[in-house]
Amino acid sequence: MSASSGFNDEKGGSSSVGEPEYGHDPASGGIFSSDYKRHDDLKEMLDSNKDSLKLEAMKRIVAMIARGKNASDLFPAVVKNVACKNIEVKKLVYVYLVRYAEEQQDLALLSISTFQRGLKDPNQLIRASALRVLSSIRVTIIVPIMMLAIKEAASDMSPYVRKTAAHAIPKLYSLDPEQKDQLIEVIEKLLADKTTLVAGSVVMAFEEVCPERIDLIHKNYRKLCNLLIDVEEWGQVVIINMLTRYARTQFLNPNINENLLEEGCDKTFYGSDGNDDDEEEKDKGEAAALAKRKPYVMDPDHRLLLRNTKPLLQSRNAAVVMAVAQLYFHLAPKAEVGVIAKALVRLLRSHSEVQYVVLQNVATMTIKRRGMFEPYLKSFYIRSTDPTQIKVLKLEVLTNLANETNISTILREFQTYIKSMDKDFVAATIQAIGRCATNIGEVRDTCLNGLVQLLSNRDELVVAESVVVIKKLLQMQPEKHSDIIKHMAKLTDNIQVPMARASILWLIGEYCEHVPKIAPDVLRKMAKSFTNEEDIVKLQILNLAAKLYLTNSKQTKLLTQYVLNLAKYDQNYDIRDRARFIRQLIVPTEKSGALSKYAKKLFLALKPAPVLESPFKDRDHFQLGSLSHLLNAKAGGYQELPDWPEAAPDPSVRNVEVKESVPEWTKCSSREKRKEKKVEKPFYSDSEGESGPTESADSESYSSGSDSGSGSAESGSGSESQESEEASDSEEEEKDTKKKKKKEELKKPVQRSESSEQSSEEEVRKRARKSKQQKSDSESESDEDDDSDSESIPSESEDSESEVDVKNKKKVQTRVKAVQSKAPPKPVTKESKKEMSLLDLDDFEAAPSPQVTPVNSFLSSSLATDLEGLSLSDSVLSPTAISPPGAQKSYELLHRITGEGLSVEYCFSRQPFGPDTNMVAVQIQFVNSAAADAKNLHMEDVKLQSGMRVKEFPEIELLPAGETATAVMGIDFCDSTQAANFQLCTHSRKFFVSIQPPVGELMKPVFMTENEFKKEQGQLMGMNEITEKLTLGAKCRNEHTIVQKVTAAANLSRVPCGSDKECSPALGLSAPPFPVHRFAGRTASGGSLVLVTVASEEDGAARLTLNCDKMVIGTMLVKDVLLALTQ
Repeated sequence: MSASSGFNDEKGGSSSVGEPEYGHDPASGGIFSSDYKRHDDLKEMLDSNKDSLKLEAMKRIVAMIARGKNASDLFPAVVKNVACKNIEVKKLVYVYLVRYAEEQQDLALLSISTFQRGLKDPNQLIRASALRVLSSIRVTIIVPIMMLAIKEAASDMSPYVRKTAAHAIPKLYSLDPEQKDQLIEVIEKLLADKTTLVAGSVVMAFEEVCPERIDLIHKNYRKLCNLLIDVEEWGQVVIINMLTRYARTQFLNPNINENLLEEGCDKTFYGSDGNDDDEEEKDKGEAAALAKRKPYVMDPDHRLLLRNTKPLLQSRNAAVVMAVAQLYFHLAPKAEVGVIAKALVRLLRSHSEVQYVVLQNVATMTIKRRGMFEPYLKSFYIRSTDPTQIKVLKLEVLTNLANETNISTILREFQTYIKSMDKDFVAATIQAIGRCATNIGEVRDTCLNGLVQLLSNRDELVVAESVVVIKKLLQMQPEKHSDIIKHMAKLTDNIQVPMARASILWLIGEYCEHVPKIAPDVLRKMAKSFTNEEDIVKLQILNLAAKLYLTNSKQTKLLTQYVLNLAKYDQNYDIRDRARFIRQLIVPTEKSGALSKYAKKLFLALKPAPVLESPFKDRDHFQLGSLSHLLNAKAGGYQELPDWPEAAPDPSVRNVEVKESVPEWTKCSSREKRKEKKVEKPFYSDSEGESGPTESADSESYSSGSDSGSGSAESGSGSESQESEEASDSEEEEKDTKKKKKKEELKKPVQRSESSEQSSEEEVRKRARKSKQQKSDSESESDEDDDSDSESIPSESEDSESEVDVKNKKKVQTRVKAVQSKAPPKPVTKESKKEMSLLDLDDFEAAPSPQVTPVNSFLSSSLATDLEGLSLSDSVLSPTAISPPGAQKSYELLHRITGEGLSVEYCFSRQPFGPDTNMVAVQIQFVNSAAADAKNLHMEDVKLQSGMRVKEFPEIELLPAGETATAVMGIDFCDSTQAANFQLCTHSRKFFVSIQPPVGELMKPVFMTENEFKKEQGQLMGMNEITEKLTLGAKCRNEHTIVQKVTAAANLSRVPCGSDKECSPALGLSAPPFPVHRFAGRTASGGSLVLVTVASEEDGAARLTLNCDKMVIGTMLVKDVLLALTQ
């Protein structure tokens, strides 16, 4: 289910890059697709009742978005599917909504009620997805709704949902910063969470919203340190970076005494030239300060942090290792920092991107802590395959690590690097040699001689870089190296690189007294080529002329005037200005001022030798591992690393009392604690909020998301623990009475079963209705009812009563299921991906009507008593009644929250519709849950596609509160799955609703013999035939189940079999090995024949054949039947 697969499917036949993409696929947006029909089949698939079609459509839409195509016109069609039961479809709908919600704000707001219902779903994945999408809709008007949702999710039983709540906090903060105070309260609550899943996410939210609120961390500091090893990797990075800043504000500098000693030594060494009296006074003051200072003792919490992060140096994630390394560098005593060196060297075996970041940080560390990387010197040797930026960084590290003992090895390495073909790398190597010569006096002459040898290199760039570096080295001892200056003067004829030429001219001018014969000749040559030189060289020619005029005016006076005249008319104004300035300064006239007397001091003053420093010298004021450190500039959102405090803050703020350490959702009363001591607590206990049991429970629900048994059990325990968390001490007494009621309820089914044979249909109906009101339906209904419980209902007293009922009922359900699991297993019929509970039947039994088959006609009498959560299985279906109308799936037309207490459901009864046989009969059930009566229920404003017709149901004048009514209407869908849209009206309100048929309900069964079937099939061959191979599900391999599955998927009649080879023979004879099942029907509106054949083969394989002249209906029906048979 990736966007790439959809992309590949849509590529079609276009082979070459230059070819246009033809519009054979609506999702491809080809050149022939007209705008008004664009995406029509995608809209049709999204309006379909089949999850498989919706899923396929959503995959194609997401693929379009991935390819950068505009899919915004599909928003109305997609947003309708936000309430789809299929989790895969729902996920993709959420992806689409996040992308287009800002562009289509009005339509996105319409679906917010669905997200709110999703926040109460029993499935934790759906709750989290709903919150994720809700927080991604960037519309300020829904900020209060988002705030409420985040607060509720922060108290959720599932750590996964709480984690999602933490992720939603920065989104809401960026949308409306005024919510900061409320969000800080939520962050404070989530910081107290004990689960590792939540820890990283809430610290990330803390860093985004309120990084200055260090006081929130105090109580949770030790817990975060202890949880760190089990948090996911990106959470570890965030927590470590946050704790680094926290520790810098709360603990003393572990190296403070060493730093003072070092500073004292440095000052006495360098300060010897100054005033001795002042220095002595300072020394006395520092000695007194050192004497007063107590010996450093590390805070236990500081030690806890260092101890718990050390094992993470072995993490497989480079970011985690880097985070621990920066923590140790900034917080650990010097003696302990060495442990990070080996871990960082290990990261150098990783990808070049990781190497780049690690080497940037190592280069900064080696300036202050050179000793810790010296044993790993060879790890920084350069490989020929390294990219240039990695080579330059390794050179930087090698230069920083160079000392008297290893310099010979490093220089040998550098000698090899100079032969490289990478010119940038060679230039960097020459600069590195210069830095080594500057830092280590013993090798200065060796380096200088080596660089002079490079001056004869064939490569001009190498020579140029050497000249620049030699110039810097010569400034240290010029009198010893006049030969080198003479040698460089000869190079002016050959070197063309401007920087190198300028460096040589500067050297000759600066030390012209060492080369008095050569300097004037160099000026003569330069004067000849002055007009062709670069600007930087021209400026140095002017400087050389001025210096020679001041020291050797006899030989150079005319040359200097000539050069100044050339410069006077140069195109560059800098050069013209410099020429005027020098002329006035060195050639005194009547107008020239007093400055000309000081010309020699200005031009020939002693200049200090340049200090060759590492570019990483001052980078450690940024936190290592941060983007700001990488860029050497403060990035947006960067938090400054605080300075160490002068005095240690109070450590008692991190002490946690036992009561405060327990999050709100895990608090339990003294009575519950006593129960725990007696080992009577249930499996889903209050400790679920903690890391152990909750995560295992979550992983189960991940794997079995749609499993009805575990789902209802989980939702039951979830509601128990949620309510127990809200219950105050005054409610404790009620629990004993509830337990007694529960025991009585468990006894009731036994008593009922004895007298169940005498119970009438009316009693069954009443009990089913009562159980529905108590919200202990099948899983699908409990989903909706759980959602509705969260919404506000006018009468609060009803709400509180229903909550008690839910609690009691769910506890009963859980125990009944436990009893069931011990009983021998029964084959369970799965229809449309979930069990059909008997409690679903009350949807169609509320009012007697000719279309509804009584319950007793197809249910065994004993099962009628087991309405408390038991499901309908194969064994209770009569073999003759293949698809009883009562078992038909019901669909929601109007939810009771939307309908203000009025809920409406519909089903396709599969009975002939009296007034018009071309119409499909739709049975509608109204339930009035409101306190007031509903009046004048009728239809208005029917909107249909062309060709469709509707026969409205008769108006219901009065529906009293708490009562149920049933009506039947007819719809001619014109053999399509388009929805019939209309307004459902009461005396006071109007509700927009729509009825959409599954393709299988557009049929009516036809009786025909086998010979007639084969004859008709022969006429519907070729383009009118679809054949698919399939593997039958493990429970679908007997004849009865196959027939049941096909007739449930489509309203078809089974064709009696005439051959013993294909069908089950009379009693006593062996069954055929590979039976063939045939089904026939016609489309309700057009009367087109629909023939389905299921032929069994070896090892559960089967062949499905469908013959129909309407190929759209045929294709859709094949998918539905395939889905039914393969489950």
